[in-house]
Amino acid sequence: MAVVKLEKHKIYGHLAVKKKLDILVVDDHQLILTGTLDILIRQHPEANILKAQTAKETLTLLQSQAFDLIILDLSIPHDQEQIAEIDTGIKLLQTLLKEYPDRNFMVQTSYVKALIRIKHEIDNHLAGFAIADKGLPEMEMLMRVNLALQGGTHTKDIKTGIELKPEWLEVLRLAFEESLTDKAIADRMYKSERAVRTYWTKIQDVLGVYPEDCKESGKNMRIQTEIRSREEGLLD
Repeated sequence: MAVVKLEKHKIYGHLAVKKKLDILVVDDHQLILTGTLDILIRQHPEANILKAQTAKETLTLLQSQAFDLIILDLSIPHDQEQIAEIDTGIKLLQTLLKEYPDRNFMVQTSYVKALIRIKHEIDNHLAGFAIADKGLPEMEMLMRVNLALQGGTHTKDIKTGIELKPEWLEVLRLAFEESLTDKAIADRMYKSERAVRTYWTKIQDVLGVYPEDCKESGKNMRIQTEIRSREEGLLD
């Protein structure tokens, strides 16, 4: 037990001599939010730790305060009256990375794979950025908090994921979340139907969905594409 305490002091003790930390925790799940706040308060008793439960509340707080670290879940509602959705958290994070390039972030979520959708923005972020699955032990989570605070990165959880171009992701979203036909997708994206069909072949190649395999197994290619997309976190 003494070794663990010594190690914690070695890793985190120097933060106490720095300026008072300002940390924002964003999570709409009250139990998780309370647990995260308790851990952070024990580790950084002098820190000013605020909470938000919606994307709208997060944006409002960020307009009035410069936080040293923003800990964000992906499955959150936009407003109090709306349901929590992964896409809301992804879009919020995308906005924050663009508007606050000097802020440190840690995404604490059960939907780590979904971050592959904005991997390019994450890779280009110049400040600290860490990813922590909600199932991580407390000590590991705190180590990633510290890493992000120091401006470091920990994104290996999405380094081996599948990457799709933005327009390919848009085709998936329009087809499987809005149930649009290829013609309607082409109209929405201001592309030709031929271009959309080409996108499908590119998507299916990356996902490993091929006509010969589906023909042998009697499976529908579009259905298999949707299944693989959801498995890889490309769709909610």
